[in-house]
Order: sequence, then structure tokens, then C-alpha cells
Amino acid sequence: MIDWTEPGDPALEPAAELVRARGARASLCVLRDGRVLLNRSFGVPPDALFWIFSASKPFVALLVHQLAVRGALSLDAPVAEYWPGFARGGKGAITVRQVLRHRSGFATARGFAGDALAMTDWARTVRAIERVTPRWAPGEVAAYQPIVYGHLLGEVVRRVTGEGVDVLLRKEFLGPLGLTDTHLGLPDELWPRHVPLRGRDAGARLTARMVNRRAVRRAVIPAAGVSTTARDLATFYQALLDGEVVDAAAVREARRPSGDAVVDRTIRTRIRWAQGFQLGGAGRPMGTLSGRETFGHNGSNCCVAWADPARGLVFAYLTDRVVSGHSAAAHLGAVADAVLTACT
Repeated sequence: MIDWTEPGDPALEPAAELVRARGARASLCVLRDGRVLLNRSFGVPPDALFWIFSASKPFVALLVHQLAVRGALSLDAPVAEYWPGFARGGKGAITVRQVLRHRSGFATARGFAGDALAMTDWARTVRAIERVTPRWAPGEVAAYQPIVYGHLLGEVVRRVTGEGVDVLLRKEFLGPLGLTDTHLGLPDELWPRHVPLRGRDAGARLTARMVNRRAVRRAVIPAAGVSTTARDLATFYQALLDGEVVDAAAVREARRPSGDAVVDRTIRTRIRWAQGFQLGGAGRPMGTLSGRETFGHNGSNCCVAWADPARGLVFAYLTDRVVSGHSAAAHLGAVADAVLTACT
């Protein structure tokens, strides 16, 4: 049990100052060996619920890995074995593992804008995924799926278990870990606690306006739609380090590198992909000092969370600031490096 009343470590004040100086509403939690080193909120109460964008992806990926460990599905089986309609458009050979690795051969179903507009409609998005034709051969290149990743894996989960990904996530992970402030689809009664996004440029303001809609926040969007607190997210990653609730074999497989660092075809930046996580050792946004065993996920350079098994560190940093492009990754990396420097 994490004692959130611990005073923390003064050595991490430089990291807190970087967050404070930026001026965004934010929450930052750092744990080491399960002890609180830093637990600070900036401009919001500790129970404020942030939309974490793609930092949501590990939740659905780990559900798939958990089902694989139990023998309910095989990572190396074609997706179409569980979802026959997926085979349309020449996708019959794409495996579950290739999807987890962002190597399924397509990044979007209807273009990024089209996917974003349809992401609150599960059936519509599933139909679009069935119709899409891959751009690359399965396994050939890393091409990140910003939105359809979650619907694709979530539909596999639904067809294998008969339950929606939001229901299964609550049953398998969130409930047993006591993560009562983590929601895939924000309940209406918790709307007063949500943190609206703020954009700093035209593209970012458009993103913020769309995501700030109640219909979007309440929708089941597994690739991007988790609302949570920094405390809950840090607790989740601590559980992954400790081997609690999520099967250790599932976590190992999700962390296993899928290859060397590559420039991803979708986001045009260098990433080390695992099978549901991004890995450290490739620079921003996990920090230039991040170890190669570090695993976690960035969320549109607005939020990031990771765990470093070698150092016993957990880092969860959530903000309300959306910036187009990758410039904000430098700030996330600087905060991470300030923590890593203090914890060497």
C-alpha cells in the first residue's frame, strides 16, 4: 500500500520547479521502491481527472497479454481468427502481435481526422477497420496507430471474452488494484472533476475543443480515452513492477522489445517499441538518461508515465497543455531527467 502522506524527497524539487515554471495545470508523482518521492499538483486538486491521450494504450495492451497468458488467445494468431471480418482488404495475415507492435501495416482506418471524428462510435470505427487496406506488408515497418489501435485490440478482447474492454479493464485491473479514479469513459457524475485541455496553437486548440466535449470524455476510446489521476497511474505502474494483479508473464511480454529504435512512419520520431509499451533509451520524452529497460507510454506530449525496473522508479506526469508537433517532448524529457539525476 502506497502511503501518499509521505513528505517526499527534497532532492526532487528541481523537477517540481520545472513543472511549476511551465505554468500548466499538472500533477506529478514519483515513486521509488514503492515510497513516495514526489506527489505534487499544480493548479488542480490531487483528485483532478486528466485525459491522458495515448498513455492509455498500455491498459488495453496488457488485457490482451493477460488473455494470452491464460490461453484465451494467441499473440501469433491472425486477428481474423477471432474477428473474421477483419480479414477484408487483404488483412487476413496480420497477427495480434503485429498490432501490439504497431507493425500491422496501416496507421489509420479513415485518415487521422476521420478516425478522430468517429472514435466515439465503436461500431462505426470497427466497420472502418474492416474496410481498410494495408499500406505496408504486415511486420514490415513501424507505423503507429494513434486511435484505431485501441478499437482493434478492444474488439479482439470483446470477441474473445464477450465483454467490452471497459468492463473487463475494471474487472481485471482497476477494481483489484483499487484504482477508483481511473476510468475508460468518464462517468457523468465525475464530470466536475475533469481537467479541460488547453491548446497553445491553432491545431492544439482544435484538439482541445474536440476532447473537451462531454461526449468524447464519456466514450470508450481505449487508445486515448482513459481519465485518471497521477496517483492512480503511478499506483498502476508500481503494481506492474511488483507483480500485483497483472500476470508477471503478461508484463514481461508487453515489455519485450520488438526491435531496435526506429523512426516511426506515422509520428516521424525515433522510438523503441515493445509490445504495448514504448521503451527508454531513445531520448525524449522519457528522458535522455532513461534506461533501456524503462517502459511506459507518452500521451501526445501532454502526459507520460513510465517505470524503470533497474532503479525501482515510477514516474507519472499529467498536464492540461496540448502543443502541436513534438516540441513539448523536450519538457517532458527535462522533467524526467531532473528526476533521474536526483535518483542516481
